[in-house]
Amino acid sequence: MDVKVITLDNEDAGTIALADEVFGLPARVDILHRMVRYQLAKRRAGTHKVKTISEIAGSTAKIYRQKGTGRARHGAKRANIFRGGATVHGPVVRSHAHDLPKKVRRLALKTALSVKAQGGKLVVVDDLKADDAKTKALVARLEKAGLGSSTLFIGGTEVDQGFRLAARNLIGIDVLPSQGANVYDILRRDTLVLSRAAVESLEARLK
Repeated sequence: MDVKVITLDNEDAGTIALADEVFGLPARVDILHRMVRYQLAKRRAGTHKVKTISEIAGSTAKIYRQKGTGRARHGAKRANIFRGGATVHGPVVRSHAHDLPKKVRRLALKTALSVKAQGGKLVVVDDLKADDAKTKALVARLEKAGLGSSTLFIGGTEVDQGFRLAARNLIGIDVLPSQGANVYDILRRDTLVLSRAAVESLEARLK
């Protein structure tokens, strides 16, 4: 698949051939769904916590005698049915992460790239560079190139420092190096912009 390459000033910079095994796969919603759930589960802090009966302050002495009161048989104030008592089967600190096979993760990333390419939401630029780290100047260049307010930029192995600094205050704009490319960030933005170096790096990683 041949794709037109432009500069950030919307000038023609030739074409680039995209590998079909990376950018030409059919859409698999099931695979994308599994990968997004995997990523979001790993991000969860898992710091929710309630006190178990061993962590509640209170005496274990019997509240009142076993028989003769007409009341239920109780042994301690820390029981879960009392106000201020323990919580039974409540959440504890844990990891929400679950396993996903490496082959499925690779397929999901290739599928996400393919969905953007086939949907006309993939733009390839010659390079992601900003001589001066000025947000105003970068906004003008992006408007000239027709890039909207919901865009993910993926550069080579290292992102140009000037471009990263100029883009970091823009709402809806994300910038990642090629090794940071992931399914969730690709899908959450409307447009995906890859540099030539990013295309080469992703194809070398996923072929």
